[in-house]
Amino acid sequence: MSRLKDLFAQKQKNVLNVYCTAGFPHLESTLPVMEALQAGGADIIELGMPYSDPLADGEVIQNSGTIALQGGMTLSVLFEQLKQMRTRIQVPVVLMGYMNPVLQYGFEKFCADAAAAGVDGLILPDLPPFEFEASYKAVVEQYGLNFIFLVTPETSEARVRQLDSLSSGFLYAVSSSSTTGNEKDFAAVEAYLERLQGYGLKNPVLVGFGIKDQDTFSRACKYANGAIIGSAYIKALEGKTDIAAATRSFIKNVLG
Repeated sequence: MSRLKDLFAQKQKNVLNVYCTAGFPHLESTLPVMEALQAGGADIIELGMPYSDPLADGEVIQNSGTIALQGGMTLSVLFEQLKQMRTRIQVPVVLMGYMNPVLQYGFEKFCADAAAAGVDGLILPDLPPFEFEASYKAVVEQYGLNFIFLVTPETSEARVRQLDSLSSGFLYAVSSSSTTGNEKDFAAVEAYLERLQGYGLKNPVLVGFGIKDQDTFSRACKYANGAIIGSAYIKALEGKTDIAAATRSFIKNVLG
């Protein structure tokens, strides 16, 4: 059983997935941040792979990626950092990023190195489902990785069901058709999540974009298995010297 399946078998509600940018706030921060998230109570760590043109990311995450890239973060550096990850990190880890650097690295090599490091799943928002199915799905499955697709409030039921069938681990429900870090109308988000819940999907659903505190987390979890927090956590790390304390305080404020 994969770590993600195991997690959702044990915990169906209020699953907290926290996004952090590899190499932020400093190049060597990757594992210390991950350890702080695990110790603080995060159920899943979503590790962002910095890229110069991140389509789905808002200003906060873009800036953290720019800092990481300027500090020397690359996929090769990241996989070197993650070699000892599973001696320190027990929670599921998902890599989130974009296809351009992954293709430059080599897709199969990327999957092999991710699996060797103990990564559980991949989120690559700019990989179209038809391309995934035709060219990449077999490689992802060969290395035992989960692959997570994103759906939005505008995604049709037929398309949601198709993406759910292609996904494993969980389905990422984007709270609205915008970038990360923006304010959301949570009444509309709740109606959308209630609609998704009514489809009886095979995968657990985690909602992301605009989740930032105890109120938005609890409202997101009302009709979903859990939520994903990114920009708010990156902001909480900015300018902090004590990563563990900043992380502990942030997660406590989210979980109550």
